[in-house]
Amino acid sequence: MPTSPSDAPRPGGPGYDLAVIGAGPAGLAAAVTAADLGLRCALLDAGARTGGQFYRHPAPGLGAARPERLHHGWSAYTGLADRLTAHRAAGRVDLLGDHQVWALEREGDTAWAVHATLGPGADDRATVRAGAVLLATGAYERQLPFPGWTLPGVVTAGGAQAMLKSGLVLPGRRIVVAGSGPLLLAAASSLVTAGAEVPAVVEATDYLGYARRPHVLAAVPAKLTEGLVHGTAFLRHRVRLRRRAAVIEAHGTERVTAVTIAKLDARWRPVPGTEKRIECDALAVGHGLLPQIELATEAGAETVAGPDGAVALKVDAGLRTTVPGLWAAGETCGVGGADLAIAEGELAAHAVAGAAPRGSVRRRRARLRAFADLMAAAHRPGPGWTGWLRPDTDVCRCEEVPAAAITEAVEELGAGDARTVKLLTRAGMGWCQGRMCGPAVACLSGAPGEPRADSRPLSCPVPLAQLAAGAAGPAGDGA
Repeated sequence: MPTSPSDAPRPGGPGYDLAVIGAGPAGLAAAVTAADLGLRCALLDAGARTGGQFYRHPAPGLGAARPERLHHGWSAYTGLADRLTAHRAAGRVDLLGDHQVWALEREGDTAWAVHATLGPGADDRATVRAGAVLLATGAYERQLPFPGWTLPGVVTAGGAQAMLKSGLVLPGRRIVVAGSGPLLLAAASSLVTAGAEVPAVVEATDYLGYARRPHVLAAVPAKLTEGLVHGTAFLRHRVRLRRRAAVIEAHGTERVTAVTIAKLDARWRPVPGTEKRIECDALAVGHGLLPQIELATEAGAETVAGPDGAVALKVDAGLRTTVPGLWAAGETCGVGGADLAIAEGELAAHAVAGAAPRGSVRRRRARLRAFADLMAAAHRPGPGWTGWLRPDTDVCRCEEVPAAAITEAVEELGAGDARTVKLLTRAGMGWCQGRMCGPAVACLSGAPGEPRADSRPLSCPVPLAQLAAGAAGPAGDGA
């Protein structure tokens, strides 16, 4: 395998001043800003191209001539991408695509080893060494199970957008969009604009939470404009917004053919007698996003619980985590969208370089972070959602663990936390490692206190041959 840039360290020090993990909005902004400030950077991403999940590209073979029509704020991405191209040409940034990072390792007090896998082979292994690390690993969708959620045709809200952005395909022709959070509006707007019929957007909250802090809304007029754009699309395509309601069951055999929705009370419990059936051939459902932080928590970084109960990394005003030499930006610090991620990436890069950022960036970050907190509080899941479940409803779809097995573990076998439930039932031991079912299992386990941070020795599956290669010699020798 050709030698990677990470195997040619500078004399007397690590190969890079900064390793940025994640090439989405936050990571791109951090890498190009750090390069502007004179740092030599490695930008690693599991994907082959930059942009992350938000700026997802159509597959090259599709010949999409106008990808900007599938995105909000595409010009922000192209500006960052152009700067990255210039820095790569000048040798200030190395873009390492298809590098899925599985662990961080401290090497002394001033260096990090970033371990990544490039594929299944024993030699498909790389280690990038840097003086500092910045995590911009984004987030994944929060799912709350319900009867029928494992049927073909049921996808996440973000998954529906990903299918459209990267494959130019729709998950169905008549698509119900359901769950909670602003992603629903964006997904539904994209789907109807692409030609799908969306008979309903089913939102579990009533949006009144936003009215509690009108000054926060007034400080981010672009967000209000974005909401107006979505609302206009709904009116034009006759999409009905059903507030304080949820999909409590999906129907079908070979794939979803209909859903049942019901009104919810203030605790998200279904209100008897309000059920309504809607015919569809696809369902896009999600309840917001959860920060992807296991690389940092395994390194010892402290966390905080956000207004929606999601666990994020604890950072200071310079986006430093509690681990020396480790920074974070974007969704890892709490979900807030692309604009906030770009601002935090720029601020973190300045902190790493020891340079003072513009005051306008600090102020923009403060406004957007306040809005993110307001948004999270407005869409926090209510505890009564477990009323959607039946005993035979699979909670862990990878291991096919039903709700009854989790109830048995808690009530009859004495499990008092999610970890014990996992050991007794295998819930969370499948391919996704609890990313799909983790919040649901934790809730059903009845564990007291704030949610626990996700922590795992390896953040993704790694072939044993690559681990053995690392143990046989100094990290990075077999990159």
